[in-house]
Amino acid sequence: MASFEEELLMDAEENAREAEYILNTIPNELKEKFTEDDIYFMMDAIVDYYVNSGVLEGSNDDEYVEIDLQKVAEYVCKVAKEEGKDYDPADVFFVAQADFDFQEEEAE
Repeated sequence: MASFEEELLMDAEENAREAEYILNTIPNELKEKFTEDDIYFMMDAIVDYYVNSGVLEGSNDDEYVEIDLQKVAEYVCKVAKEEGKDYDPADVFFVAQADFDFQEEEAE
């Protein structure tokens, strides 16, 4: 069993891989628009959406869960606005799609 510190390190490493994947997947113009910190912020907001929206409630690993990435992007923009950040939902959609794709690949 991994210690708490080891788990934190593993989480940080996975987050770094995910952020790199997203930055390598989104269109070039967005790579210039979003910093790595922006990507981490969006990743956190996306997780928050999944946890708080109830979209994953009652599902198990064998069920297909439909995710509306437009709603995810709009939620991220809402949270960002509360933090004084201004993102375009059309741009954030690409980040949400890349995040979703990363999660799908990790699940395989």
